[in-house]
Amino acid sequence: MTSPMTQLETSRTVVRHFRQVLLCPLQLMPIHEGSQVQNHWEALEGVDPWREVLDKFGEGGSFQERHYSEFVTFLPHVQRFLYGEGRSSKTQQEYRASPLRVFRRSDVKGVRITLNEGDAALEFLVSHVDLYFFFDIDLVLLSLEICADDLPLKQVQDVLYRFGRAYPAGWEESGQGVHCPFRSEWLGANGQVLATSDFERREAYLAFARQHRAPHIGAHWAFLLQPLMLDYENQVGTIRYRQLEYHRLPTMAYVAVDRPQELTRAELVRLGLMTAPGTADALPYSSRYLADFERRYCYDRHWLSETGSQSRVMCCGHALVVVGEAGSSRFTDLERGGLARFRHQYFLLFLIAHFQKAALLMFSDRLVEALNKLEVHNANSVRRFKRTIRQNFEIFLRFTHRYWFHEVSNEAQCRALFHLCMTHLESEHLYTEVKDEIADMSQYLDSDSLRRQANTVVRLTVVTTFGLIGTLTTGFLGMNLLAAADSPLLQKMLYFVLSLIPITWVTLYSIVKSKRLSEFLEVLSDERVSAGGKLAAMVDVWRDKRG
Repeated sequence: MTSPMTQLETSRTVVRHFRQVLLCPLQLMPIHEGSQVQNHWEALEGVDPWREVLDKFGEGGSFQERHYSEFVTFLPHVQRFLYGEGRSSKTQQEYRASPLRVFRRSDVKGVRITLNEGDAALEFLVSHVDLYFFFDIDLVLLSLEICADDLPLKQVQDVLYRFGRAYPAGWEESGQGVHCPFRSEWLGANGQVLATSDFERREAYLAFARQHRAPHIGAHWAFLLQPLMLDYENQVGTIRYRQLEYHRLPTMAYVAVDRPQELTRAELVRLGLMTAPGTADALPYSSRYLADFERRYCYDRHWLSETGSQSRVMCCGHALVVVGEAGSSRFTDLERGGLARFRHQYFLLFLIAHFQKAALLMFSDRLVEALNKLEVHNANSVRRFKRTIRQNFEIFLRFTHRYWFHEVSNEAQCRALFHLCMTHLESEHLYTEVKDEIADMSQYLDSDSLRRQANTVVRLTVVTTFGLIGTLTTGFLGMNLLAAADSPLLQKMLYFVLSLIPITWVTLYSIVKSKRLSEFLEVLSDERVSAGGKLAAMVDVWRDKRG
């Protein structure tokens, strides 16, 4: 009988071309306190090794057919989000930039991954390392793309399962991080090691979580993000971030094999859900759980068709996988084929979906943080809370109108994949939940402001009512109590000061007692209350209630 490990090792399915794209959404902390718009990318301008990616529509030959195909795939409002608005030939107006800003580093050329201790290391080319910033939203998405040729399918499954881990979920007895590679190393242009993972440093991760109530990020991921750094670290840095999602990073994969139709259902399930590798005929989960796998996770418009190349797209929210025929140019062409669509249209669909979810998680986190900082007995804390909630409400409104897309494309395939991704991410439900939370807080603040205004009006009315007694009394006399019209100026000023002091004191004292006086007026106007009750209410105005 062949052992499962032997079956894994003897699998002959080869992935002719493999690509993996990882996204890491992070919440950026404010640089300037109190400012609604934080242009974090300005802190990266001119800072090595990051350089802003030039506009594809600029001068020269950078704008190619694959960029045009990418552009026309999306609806106009999404085009303006992704690419901005161009110059007008009539008015020669300034270029209206996209709210999306991209920075790229080119010093990382490859990655060496050792899946398990004792395994041979696998080397991958790094196609790009990018940071995506969004105007008016304090988020950044790290994007990493790696690629390799002629890998066994089982190794591809294991790389997809292990590589995209921001930090370990636990540790095995050997000390290796659970579900993590044994070692990951970023390589420079000459093959030198730039940074190495530290998932085996169990005590360091435990100490950080114990101290900061937050997980630490892997050393190799922290290196890619420099000079950005975790908000909890003691190092001095301008751009600080917090993690928004759990340890498994959103992942895309492109898998080109010779005969995709010969892949077993179990192999496709493991690719689509990015589970650990296994035997070709063993499902990773129960057959009942996976009974509707094709309906829930697969887009099969070109799968097992009689014409064209064989390709299947699978999406479970945190992963989007494209499997197709390596011998078909319709699938592998980098300019017009499936590979071009994977790297451009599908990537942007995936980016938008996860950006929207990350933004909603950020809003939710901000609301919780504002509530945690609220001290109801501290007037300054209450004012800061109100200001924070109103700012978040304004930013959420702008997010809704600028970034919240229900539809991104009318092209059938892109439209279906975006809906599939949004459904599994449950973004619509999260949006409704955050919207209701912000609306409830905003409504509470409005009602509280109206209550305070009503109390102020009541107090002023009470003061005016009791001031009316003196006004009517002096008006009834029809004359000045003191005939000082012809008196010297100094004597007039003395009379003014002598009258100002008691009048001011009476007015302020009436305001201090206005709450009790308003209660007394309510009792006084109630015909059902006896004269004794009304007298008791008047005495109660001056009773000491501090005890």
